[in-house]
Amino acid sequence: MTKFNLPKMASAVVLTLMGLTFLSTTVAAQQNVKIEGLIKGRSGENMIVQTSDNPNLIVELTDGTDVGQVQGVFKARNKKMSMAALIPGLAIKVEGYYQDTRLIAKTVRFNGNDLKQAKAIQAGMHETEQQAQQNTAELEKHNAELKAQNEALQQQQKEVAANKAAVDAAVARFGQLDDYYIMDEVTVYFGNGKVNIDPKYTPQLMALADKAKTVSGYMIEVKGYASATGSVATNQKLSQERAENVTNVLLQQAKVPLTRMLAPGAMGESDQVGNDKTAEGQAENRRVVVRVLQNKAIAGVSPT
Repeated sequence: MTKFNLPKMASAVVLTLMGLTFLSTTVAAQQNVKIEGLIKGRSGENMIVQTSDNPNLIVELTDGTDVGQVQGVFKARNKKMSMAALIPGLAIKVEGYYQDTRLIAKTVRFNGNDLKQAKAIQAGMHETEQQAQQNTAELEKHNAELKAQNEALQQQQKEVAANKAAVDAAVARFGQLDDYYIMDEVTVYFGNGKVNIDPKYTPQLMALADKAKTVSGYMIEVKGYASATGSVATNQKLSQERAENVTNVLLQQAKVPLTRMLAPGAMGESDQVGNDKTAEGQAENRRVVVRVLQNKAIAGVSPT
């Protein structure tokens, strides 16, 4: 006669039920969801998206995330796009699954008109940048005077270090752009009608990339400019090619991940910093400005 071990059979049944419960929970946790919203901030693989249900939803991008621009009358076709196109201000549709409180994105879709509008918003920030540059110049002048006084009055290393800390704190106060802190900046200048980068700027770009990697949640912004001489269309093209060439140096030589780069900005003749009536002023306007940014929301600091 076959004997049954009831305790062992009961344990097997319990373990089987536990396994089925865990499997069903895992499947439910990765159930596909779809959301629509507006990108509020971007830090590498993470986006902060405002939806009707959540003003600060964290959406995580992965190497397998499919990013595309919908096309056609019925929006049935998709044009594959780079993750660099996912910029603040862009309206998107995301399909993916939740992992804890984060939404892991499988696909991201957006309209071309929405991308143009988001880029226009970024281009309109040049007035804020101009004011920040003026503040920077005033603060740098003040810091230079303060440093000269300290060098004359203080000789001990401890006092010099304390002064440097005060200067860094002052830079942090003025180095802000909307929802970002400006942590570092390099300007690359170009010859008239030229788009190739002078090799002397490569070490500066490499150093900026190395410093960026020490900043938590950093992003790198590249914006190209041109002088106002010549046609508007030509200058727009020059600014675009200059920005793209600098971006390629950061990606290929400095090994900056693509997810850490904002889309290169072609600013054309906007934001003239030099007098375009003089050769010196024109030279100042033919430039690409590279900035290391830290998103305040990612850094856990509320915008002021």
